[in-house]
Amino acid sequence: MLAIRLPEKFEKRLQDLAVKTGRTKSFYAREAIIDHLEDLEDYYLAVHRIENPPERTWSLDELEKGCDLED
Repeated sequence: MLAIRLPEKFEKRLQDLAVKTGRTKSFYAREAIIDHLEDLEDYYLAVHRIENPPERTWSLDELEKGCDLED
């Protein structure tokens, strides 16, 4: 169960959309979260990696050699 408070203008837009389409506000909130969650995860992982770089990095040549890729 999740309860969220939205700014009034977004609450109204969500309510209007629900009324016009016959769907629930929860349906659209769920769809928005599902569609956007992967992007948020990618963004915050990238920020974390920038702020906390790994101790070791590899060049493209090293990676290709390690994977036995053909030239």
